[in-house]
Amino acid sequence: MSKIRQTAVAGQFYPAEAQDLQYTIDQLLAGVKTDKTCPKAIVAPHAGYIYSGSTAAQAYARLANGRDRISRVVVLGPAHRVGFRGMALSDADFYTTPLGDISIDQDATELIRQLPSVVSLSKAHAGEHSLEVQLPFLQRCLDHFSLVPIVVGQCPVDDVARVIEALWGGVETLIVISSDLSHFLNYDDARQKDADTSGQILARAHTLSGDQACGANPLNGLLQVLKSKNLSISELQVINSGDTAGDRSRVVGYGAYFVNESSQARGILSTAERQQLLYLARNAILGQLDQRGDFEIRLNQYQGSLRQKLASFVTLKINGGLRGCIGSLQASRDLAVDVAHNAIAAAFQDRRFKPLTLQEFTKVDVHISVLSPPHEVDTRAREELIARLRPGIDGVILQQGHHRSTYLPSVWEQIPDAEQFIGELRVKAGLPRDGWSEQMKVSLYTTEEFY
Repeated sequence: MSKIRQTAVAGQFYPAEAQDLQYTIDQLLAGVKTDKTCPKAIVAPHAGYIYSGSTAAQAYARLANGRDRISRVVVLGPAHRVGFRGMALSDADFYTTPLGDISIDQDATELIRQLPSVVSLSKAHAGEHSLEVQLPFLQRCLDHFSLVPIVVGQCPVDDVARVIEALWGGVETLIVISSDLSHFLNYDDARQKDADTSGQILARAHTLSGDQACGANPLNGLLQVLKSKNLSISELQVINSGDTAGDRSRVVGYGAYFVNESSQARGILSTAERQQLLYLARNAILGQLDQRGDFEIRLNQYQGSLRQKLASFVTLKINGGLRGCIGSLQASRDLAVDVAHNAIAAAFQDRRFKPLTLQEFTKVDVHISVLSPPHEVDTRAREELIARLRPGIDGVILQQGHHRSTYLPSVWEQIPDAEQFIGELRVKAGLPRDGWSEQMKVSLYTTEEFY
């Protein structure tokens, strides 16, 4: 006999009658305008629909073009009612809602059952709303799908990321992270805190805490996976219950985000080309350490994007700490040549560090960033620039007279706040941290980063 996980919050967080529930969701979705790109992953809130339904709809509306191709949905949400360590699987065969039963994907469940921190704990699912409130949206947006429901307790981010990686799949799989943002602050404080948190999410900083997002543990796991796959995450909406149906003296924050996995999102380089560049960079450095003279590049060994005129930065790290970083902002030579020259410069010519030693070389990690062409933006005021920046996505070049500096998009991981980001960049250029000038020129670019 099949075991069914019954609804726990129908009639509280969302309508208990199927017709009313269907109407509510359809109305929420109808108010959203979106493009035709179906995301690989979404982040959606899990409060009552009267409070967070409009924000959740921002993410779910993007599934319209995946209705008939998404056949498996992995939903990870935080534990609110049962304290435990690990990621809890259910022993049920189905989850049910007023809109019908959803079968649990037993093959996918078995796939991750032996991974670190994965446990069987049905009581973690029994009263938990963070997964349940996502399901009616999925039932209205998709045709037929199986479910992999995971309640995440206290768990290392590496273990969560490993589960997400194992279940990532192809176009048939959607990843859903269920999380609200700040809790029980006043309206103005919540807006500020949620804006800061959103900046960290966009920067893929997988160090969020529970007071920033109740789903910090599953969300951090997703962000770590995105970082490793060089995929960006985009914000759709960040509001709070004071904007919808709540008292502004004590609000809860809600955010909706999406991740696309298109060829454009992956960048212009294939996996093989990335590996060629990493091998080239290490060999260029080793050639100097072995004192074999000038490093020679046989361009006939490289094809495709590696022969395009592209700019790059090479960053060296040891145990996560910076050990050298040199790059080009303008494309003037073949990418393979640019990477080799910048690798040597990062190892031996970065004036902040002594030349790299052979002993250090065995410990060094090589990170390569391939830059898009910078485009100048018209920002007459500092506030305009702050408002238009996309944390985690935009690299920034500031130039005023002979003062010039840049930060790669990866720097958002250390400086997720846009105001502080620009202040530090001004200091790097030899300018006062505060202030602005009409003579300031600003250019933005993006990068494809890998290591």
